[in-house]
Amino acid sequence: MLLLGIDLGSSSVKVSVIEGESGNCLVSEFYPKDEMKIIASKVGWAEQDPQTWWDNLKAAITDCNNRLGSKKKDIGAIGISYQMHGLVTVDKECRALRPSIIWCDSRAVEYGEKAFIALGKGYSLSHLLNSPGNFTAAKLAWVKRNEPELFGKIYKVMLPGDYIAMRMTGDIVTSFTGLSEGIFWDFKENSISEKLLEYFGFTSDILPEVMPSFAIQGRLIRSVAEELGLPADIPVSYRAGDQPNNALSLNVLNPGEVAATAGTSGVIYGVTDKKKFDQHSRVNTFLHVNHSQSTPRLGVLLCINGTGILNSWLKRNTGNNLSYNEMNDLAEKVPAGSERLCILPFGNGAERMLMNRDYGARIIGLNFNTHTSSHLYRAAQEGIVFSFRYGLDIMKETGIVPAVIRAGAANMFLSRIFREALSCITGTEIHLYNTDGSIGAARGAGIGCGYYKSEKEAFAGLKTVGVTRPDKSKTSVYEEAYSIWKNFLATM
Repeated sequence: MLLLGIDLGSSSVKVSVIEGESGNCLVSEFYPKDEMKIIASKVGWAEQDPQTWWDNLKAAITDCNNRLGSKKKDIGAIGISYQMHGLVTVDKECRALRPSIIWCDSRAVEYGEKAFIALGKGYSLSHLLNSPGNFTAAKLAWVKRNEPELFGKIYKVMLPGDYIAMRMTGDIVTSFTGLSEGIFWDFKENSISEKLLEYFGFTSDILPEVMPSFAIQGRLIRSVAEELGLPADIPVSYRAGDQPNNALSLNVLNPGEVAATAGTSGVIYGVTDKKKFDQHSRVNTFLHVNHSQSTPRLGVLLCINGTGILNSWLKRNTGNNLSYNEMNDLAEKVPAGSERLCILPFGNGAERMLMNRDYGARIIGLNFNTHTSSHLYRAAQEGIVFSFRYGLDIMKETGIVPAVIRAGAANMFLSRIFREALSCITGTEIHLYNTDGSIGAARGAGIGCGYYKSEKEAFAGLKTVGVTRPDKSKTSVYEEAYSIWKNFLATM
């Protein structure tokens, strides 16, 4: 059997097909080849058209099919990973009523903060394990208040991955992990939070049917199978938000294990079996993909919106037409600490770990006689690493204290400077693996459809491709640079 995995990001849609038995990736493709457009019609807004997701998904699957040739008939299950916390609204004909309000959109912050106060801090943290913050429920509250006519037409609300699955199967389904990431889940009652729905004025029938992350959640309908060039009746047997899925892709499933990503946003995600929460909701706790009542598994998530998007901004705007590898090479020519050039990377919406404040990015200490674009490239990577350290110190208060951080060999983890700085400033080993979100989703599909009978089978193809350990000769330099960075942040 072959297994197809979809990773719906905010920059692109990636599709991979793996061979079930060996776990080897046969083909991978992504679209668009530059970056998907984010609609920002007002400051702090971020939207995407769900049809754009579908069009890019079709293009990526078509390319994979062309490379697979006749082997595509052996695809036996589909898994979906998706950008978390987005809001998709559809009518009774399953048509999207408006662009999706995606994860980095800040417009709903005040709605979440008011709910946090009205519901009570005690209830929110003990039952929801989070403030309603800027998550899906708060985004829906914004629509209800500001677009009442449209709100009245809503049949169901979905997360981005739910929408893609609906287009494939015709079934409107979400997952328990999805409800928790939208802040609809009551962890104490082990059910949808009736109190939150009542406060916002939502009826429970606006939410989809709920299923486990690993389950047959629908089957590819014939007309869509023809559109995608795939066999009909393939089960969609797994879905999860991108960060729980990244953890799955790295076999991070048990308490004490930690995963990280550094794409458009940056994330550290640690698994626990305790209902832990941050008093200020700067890091967030959700159900993990393998959670059950008898064997609780929860993910504590640190998210930094301004990560790879800062690197991307520099690539587009420094005027050198450089590749990321060339930028990394130039950054290597600058000593650790970037000769006191400091960058705060918070330019992609309200940051949860900064109490949902939107500070914008800052370049601090720029000296026209000393610093070059090479300094900017290094200072950007160090600034992102320092934001990881800042957030990890918060995570430690919830009991997440990693000795090893696992990551896929992708995005900013391809940079030696990034890995070195992160290892030195956090005191952890960085282990890189031959996987990514789409490969993880494919493995999830194999688990969900019952093809894999054990964890050993599911992760047979997962291999370590590199290890970075703290360089003691540079640790003090990074600590000094972090102290400067943190002091600047404190003045914001």
